[in-house]
Amino acid sequence: MNLSMKWLADFVDVSDVNIKDYCDKMTLTGSKVEGYEEIGAEIENVVVARIKRIVPHPDSDHLLICTMDIGTGEDTQIVTGAQNVFEGAIVPAAIPVAKLPGGVTIKAGKLRGVPSNGMLCSMGELGLTTHECPGKEENGILILDESFAEHIGGDIRTALMLDDTAVEFEITSNRPDCLSVIGLARETAVSFGRELNVPAPTFRGACDGDDVSKYLSVKIEAPDLCYRYAAKVVKNVRIKPSPMWLRMRLHAAGVRPINNIVDITNYVMLEYGQPMHAFDYTSLDGSAIRVRRAEEGEKFKSLDDVDHVLDSSMLVIADEKKACALAGVMGGANSEILDTTKTVVFESACFNGASVRVTAKKNGMRTESSARFEKGLDPENCYGGLMRACELVELLDAGDVVDGIIDVYPGKPATTVLPFEPDRYNKFLGTNISRERMVEILEALDCVVKDGKITVPSFRADLACMNDIAEEIMRIYGYDKIVSTKICAETTEGGRTPKQAFGVDVENALYGMGLDEIQTFSFISPKYYDKIRMPAESPLRRSVVISNPLGEDTSVMRTTTLPSMLEVLARNANFNNENVRLFEMGSVYLPDEDATKLPREGKILTLGMYGDADFYTVKGVIENLLALAAIKAEWTAVTDNPSYHPGRCAKVTVGGTQLAIFGQIHPVVAENYGISMPVYAAEIDFDALFESRDSATHYRPLPKFPAITRDFSFVCDEALEVGKIMAVMQKAGGKQCEGVALFDIYRGPQVGEGKKSVSMRMTLRAEDHTLTVEDADKVSKKVLTLLDRELGLTLRG
Repeated sequence: MNLSMKWLADFVDVSDVNIKDYCDKMTLTGSKVEGYEEIGAEIENVVVARIKRIVPHPDSDHLLICTMDIGTGEDTQIVTGAQNVFEGAIVPAAIPVAKLPGGVTIKAGKLRGVPSNGMLCSMGELGLTTHECPGKEENGILILDESFAEHIGGDIRTALMLDDTAVEFEITSNRPDCLSVIGLARETAVSFGRELNVPAPTFRGACDGDDVSKYLSVKIEAPDLCYRYAAKVVKNVRIKPSPMWLRMRLHAAGVRPINNIVDITNYVMLEYGQPMHAFDYTSLDGSAIRVRRAEEGEKFKSLDDVDHVLDSSMLVIADEKKACALAGVMGGANSEILDTTKTVVFESACFNGASVRVTAKKNGMRTESSARFEKGLDPENCYGGLMRACELVELLDAGDVVDGIIDVYPGKPATTVLPFEPDRYNKFLGTNISRERMVEILEALDCVVKDGKITVPSFRADLACMNDIAEEIMRIYGYDKIVSTKICAETTEGGRTPKQAFGVDVENALYGMGLDEIQTFSFISPKYYDKIRMPAESPLRRSVVISNPLGEDTSVMRTTTLPSMLEVLARNANFNNENVRLFEMGSVYLPDEDATKLPREGKILTLGMYGDADFYTVKGVIENLLALAAIKAEWTAVTDNPSYHPGRCAKVTVGGTQLAIFGQIHPVVAENYGISMPVYAAEIDFDALFESRDSATHYRPLPKFPAITRDFSFVCDEALEVGKIMAVMQKAGGKQCEGVALFDIYRGPQVGEGKKSVSMRMTLRAEDHTLTVEDADKVSKKVLTLLDRELGLTLRG
């Protein structure tokens, strides 16, 4: 909504308020200002001037030398090539140094040797069109009427009423009353504590005994879609351009002037917020208006000469034979106001907002009228808007208003009455606003406060409960005046759930290990499963399909997070980022066997890295996370996962439950993503990690007694995992075994083909005494015995 500040001045005086202060204050009180434009601000040093004398240029057959009166008492000379000028003409003259719209600068100079102290301007050079300047020559100099003689030497912006400021408001959908000058004037008045003056429209009428009932009858056949329909008739219509003041107000509001009758309907719509329509009376068959639902397949041509096919969900304004307008959207070409129109029917109605929106959307016709109706307008505004239109008809000498009015009002809506509860408002807002100040604010907003009740005005359908009234009081009182107070209501202490807290600990640990967090979309392309070489029979290929996807690349909900991580790693590789370590706490969605149920949502912690990283880097990160969760897990090699390298992949399990799988991404998969270097990843089941954690805090004092170490070297099959050897040694060592660590692996001719030499170091310690050599030897024998029995290992000779 663009508000002309000159138009606003008709209703409330804020001339002493700086425009920036005005915008700030209106925004603070709830009428958000998007910006403002000083109309004509690009025009400088352009004055109204009169041509006193014209002589031909001595060295040109098309240039003219004009002697100009620019109101300074001294004549000036301007050379022009326009041929529509004449002696005595009043024109706009740019006097150096002048500026015009578009950044054009006018300086003094010479044209073929003759000095020219400026330039005569066309309407286009002033940023105007034939709509603002009807009847003027479009390609020549703008010739002004003799009425501009009093402005000779004056600023052209003042003469053409371009010295205005248009403020652009963003009006929320619950405040259709503010889609009008009067609505914003009301908000301005209460915001600045000024008096609001909205005079009731008055007009004389034809007073010749004629009556509207002789011309027209109205019947509402769909009262559920049309709440009120009022009409007036104007005869002896005189179609002509509107006066300049009205044209320029429409121009400031962003509406194109057409002619006086059409301009009146647009002017009332902007001023009162009441959309109106004007019919050519002679186009109505049967002199009757029927507000009815459209027939299925009914054809209709709108004012913009577009053909439409209607259906029964749409409301039309029709005569006895045809539809003449789409209710609340646009009139029909068959009832358009023409230069020959002599009798006009003014319509002021209130239609169902949802119906207007459906009609406008189906027909691809969003108009200023439909934008207002679809937000829900006040039926009580119909009468005032119609009276204002009749007032303007007489003011503009556009015709004679026929006496009488047709006003069909099937059911007046009930008035909203709410209890006035000052104490409750203060408690709700945490304020201490006086009762008197509350009453002052509400009455300024046209509410009636009496006998402990608030009667809400009909145009404020958004005020329906205590919270709405409290908000009205607070926004006018000032949000900036709220004093911070402690919560005095009964409440609970906020905090994270144990799972959320554990998730934060895991993320902080990963940050500390040098990983960066990413977030990716949960919907992917089904082709991603092929890129990670997921088997065709894998149950993970069964995904939740999105009903209305943005595209094929986002058509299913992911069942694995690995493709998302690889996409990000590939993008970083393409950007030549050399060392990348990433993690994501993402969700996967596994469809239920019962298609009517929601999918099972799991949380997966995904790691991804390349560059200065290898298999053991990923393993180290996982080990730290297991230590954070106090989990003792088993590590097992994996050779059959097609997404990972068969010789550099492992899984982590606890009690048979898999917590993670990690390793180097299979070279073919990496190639699918365009990555030429080794890539490492891990998929950690966060839910299982959380369930397996040991949440208890165990105190372990520093050891009081020294430890003893024993080294063991074995020759075993290449396929035997070191982890199994370590597990057997820890089992045999019992409580005295503080730890087992691998310190060497050797492969060579000395140990044979398919064999390896493994060297392990066991640390022994007792909590209550110092271990002797004999004690350590006993444990060593147990270890060797159990290794021989379970794994067939003996000490290397």
